Amino acid sequence: MLLFMQLINLLQSAKESALKKEAKIFIIGHRNPDTDSICSAIAYADIKNRTCKGKYIPKRAGSINEETTYVLNFFQVPIPGYLPDVQNQVKDLEMRETPGADKNMSIKRAWKLMQEYNAGTLPVVNEDGILEGLITRGDIAKSCMNAYDNTILSQAAPKYSDIADTLDGQIITGDETSCFEKGKVWSGASQPDMMENLIGENDLVIVGNRTDAQLCAIDVNVSCMIVCMGSKISKSIQTLAAAKNIVIILTPYDVFTVTRLIHQSIPIRYFMKKDDLITFRKDDYIEQVKDIMTKNRFREFPVVNSKGKYMGTISRSSLLNIRKKQLILVDHNERSQTIDNIDDAEILEIIDHHRIGSLETFQPVLFRNQPVGCTATIIYQIYQELALDIPSQIAGCLCAAILSDTLMFRSPTCTPLDISAANALSFMAGIQIEEFARQMFRAGSNFSDKTSEEIFYQDYKKYIIEDTTLGIGQISFMSEDALSDIKNRLIPYIETEYKNHGVHMLFFMLTNIMNKSTELICYGKGCEQLIAHAYDVPVVDHCCSLKDIISRKKQLLPKLMQALQA
Repeated sequence: MLLFMQLINLLQSAKESALKKEAKIFIIGHRNPDTDSICSAIAYADIKNRTCKGKYIPKRAGSINEETTYVLNFFQVPIPGYLPDVQNQVKDLEMRETPGADKNMSIKRAWKLMQEYNAGTLPVVNEDGILEGLITRGDIAKSCMNAYDNTILSQAAPKYSDIADTLDGQIITGDETSCFEKGKVWSGASQPDMMENLIGENDLVIVGNRTDAQLCAIDVNVSCMIVCMGSKISKSIQTLAAAKNIVIILTPYDVFTVTRLIHQSIPIRYFMKKDDLITFRKDDYIEQVKDIMTKNRFREFPVVNSKGKYMGTISRSSLLNIRKKQLILVDHNERSQTIDNIDDAEILEIIDHHRIGSLETFQPVLFRNQPVGCTATIIYQIYQELALDIPSQIAGCLCAAILSDTLMFRSPTCTPLDISAANALSFMAGIQIEEFARQMFRAGSNFSDKTSEEIFYQDYKKYIIEDTTLGIGQISFMSEDALSDIKNRLIPYIETEYKNHGVHMLFFMLTNIMNKSTELICYGKGCEQLIAHAYDVPVVDHCCSLKDIISRKKQLLPKLMQALQA
């Protein structure tokens, strides 16, 4: 029965260890995420977690807008966590999880712990796990090589219990919790008359089985007497020693071995480094870590959390086996739209419905790109292909994404597949499409408490076309009055901030969903000529009206690209 329980515990430990090492894959949309990029990431994470190994986590590359907030709250779906960039961090390294040592641990026990974990550095922590210092193999070697002072043991003040443990001995008399904190260490191999001249009160003396030497040590009031070779200690000696509170330690080792080993009972606090410690946190970026490691030639560096609690150690060799963050991109494939430091990550898949952009990968990936109105439509198809049931909350999110991207089927990007998917998803979610869409758009067009900057970045994307960079933003409205108010707020902001956006031309679409038209704000050298060439409409005070133009992807961007190439 005992063997069976041990086997169960072993299997459970192996399972927990495997789960701990389970790969995390982040599923993420573009910067300034819209409802489609957020909901598609959430749904695709559900698919992958039900069909693949690993832990798939939906993330967002920016703040979510009011429309998306409304959708997630309506269906009671948590907002994905924020992932600002994918630059490699300390948490992406293989950390050595060497246990922390107590500062009162003896050198001998510290050395054994280092050997057990094949560690060159041992972190020293307090009872709360807070890092207090470090001790290395080099520190231990130096402590042993420089052992010429016979008062060093009392300076370090080890407990008698630690001295006994170091010598594999046992305490016969005296208080094992007290410390040796006064006097010198002597070998009592001399004749008693010579011992009397050398040994003083409170010293520690190492003796053999000679009764006269033991009595001499007691007479001079030593604090501790170590009896070697497991020699028998008479009752009278024990009684005399106990009367004077002298600690007697019986060890199986000879005098030479005891003299050599006793130094290892010194607590590591005496030799550990505790000032100017170089530590890292899990969120520190690797580029900074490399620079610090280069300037400080230590073998291992401790990692602590924000409260200083020890987490593990890393070394230069850790940098060779760095685990790149693994990503699945949804709803974009443009470098200018993706998360920062994308080159530091490993892209596994791309699911998108836009034009094929400028993003490159280091190896082949699964790239699914379909000419539909919404990425959520593709995600719905994947559910169908895998014969997976769609949870009602996720069905609602996917339906909302399709309604948002197709402007409730009014956009020219909308296809029969989008309409069919939205109808099926609305049934699963138990919502009425028109009623829900109006509430969603109304929530999304409420900008009363938003700054001009927040409005501008709500749905803003960059596009690089040959040598020209275009910035195009878009927001939608249910009424003309709300559109006019935002227009008057945005024009001054764009005029002031244009130079800070790193683009040649800026365009912002104020789209009226109900009458299928757009007020276009444009700014930048040559933008008025570009609009005139693309649409043959006048631009007055940086604005023009575009009838039947509501899609950035299918109606605005392609026209601008053609005009630029022309």
